[in-house]
Amino acid sequence: MADLTTSGPAPNLETASQAVADEKELARAARARRDRIARWVLPVLTMVLTILGWEYLVVANEIPHYILPRPSLVLETLVKDWPILSAALLVTLKITFGALAIAVVGGVGLAILFSMSKWVEMSFYPYAIILQVTPIIVIAPLIFIYVDSKIAGLLICAWIVAFFPILSNTTLGLNSADHNLRNLMELYGASERQTLWHLKLPSALPFFLGGLKIAGGLSLIGAIVAEFVAGTGGVGSGLAFRILEASYRLNIPRMFAAIILISFTGILIFAAMSLLSHLLLRKWHESALKREN
Repeated sequence: MADLTTSGPAPNLETASQAVADEKELARAARARRDRIARWVLPVLTMVLTILGWEYLVVANEIPHYILPRPSLVLETLVKDWPILSAALLVTLKITFGALAIAVVGGVGLAILFSMSKWVEMSFYPYAIILQVTPIIVIAPLIFIYVDSKIAGLLICAWIVAFFPILSNTTLGLNSADHNLRNLMELYGASERQTLWHLKLPSALPFFLGGLKIAGGLSLIGAIVAEFVAGTGGVGSGLAFRILEASYRLNIPRMFAAIILISFTGILIFAAMSLLSHLLLRKWHESALKREN
């Protein structure tokens, strides 16, 4: 007796569904590839068009260079005055990274004290908030009156600006450790130091790195503002002094060149901090893990 069951349509349906899934996967991959390309191409294209429009505007309207220099002249000035600007950039970078290092050590250390003692946190945290909300442009003149060393004054000003994000984020991270894991470590007799090292600090690392990305840019801003207030000249002058000097002499191309150097420095600092965050978190934290979907 012949077998009346037919199994022909099932493979066809399976093949069709597989083809649809493959098409969706290809479309998703193409869309992701377009997004990756657009993430780099669109900002570059926008910048190129802006620079070309700026150049055309200045040349077409014959705007004097002491009012608005054309981008090509700014680039020429950056190359011509590089010995002066690079020396000033080095001074500003020393202040920036010095203040950032002090902010990291002081902010993390004080945050650990806060996590270990609520009395310490209640005593000192309000003063950290006061330092944060008081404009540095108001505090800086007083600092330079009472501090003899200009370099120390610049470091203090930049440190004040960069300190609070480190302290605030690290304190939040230390206090965000899982309470169930805390209870478990207490149940197994872990000491306060062991709990801090094995639980609280790893939990606080993503928060600390987030604060570090903010503090990196703020330390540069603090250094520039402090240099403006100090107005130091001579060997120890940074980029802010070169901007002031160029404005007094109506050397506007050099002023634009110094501003561009400051902007690129800030971008590089943020990129370096983002890379550090990615390298430290990519293997275990949800914010850095790559997922297929």
